[in-house]
Amino acid sequence: MAVNESYLDYVQDQLSDFGNFEIKRMFGGIGLFREGLMFGMIGGDTFRLKVDEHNQADFEEMGMKPYFNKSKKKGMPYWEVPASVLEDRKLLSAWALRSYEAALRTKK
Repeated sequence: MAVNESYLDYVQDQLSDFGNFEIKRMFGGIGLFREGLMFGMIGGDTFRLKVDEHNQADFEEMGMKPYFNKSKKKGMPYWEVPASVLEDRKLLSAWALRSYEAALRTKK
């Protein structure tokens, strides 16, 4: 799952209101980390944020679903970010903060 560099640049730019975070290349994708905790990921041209019971309804209301690895037959707590959220820096920053808070709660 290669990552499109221009898409990565776009996501980073859109997250500029969110504050400091790190990008780590992993398993053919990208992990987004703050203070050592992964709150988001990019695979190919898809940006996903960490979800738990505190922010899941936001994603469900927008028709989003969790990431599912078909080869491992396993889901992950990362859901695709709706295009309308990704395009709105302030809204994206709020969603990213809630995903970081989900990472804090699970410490993963």
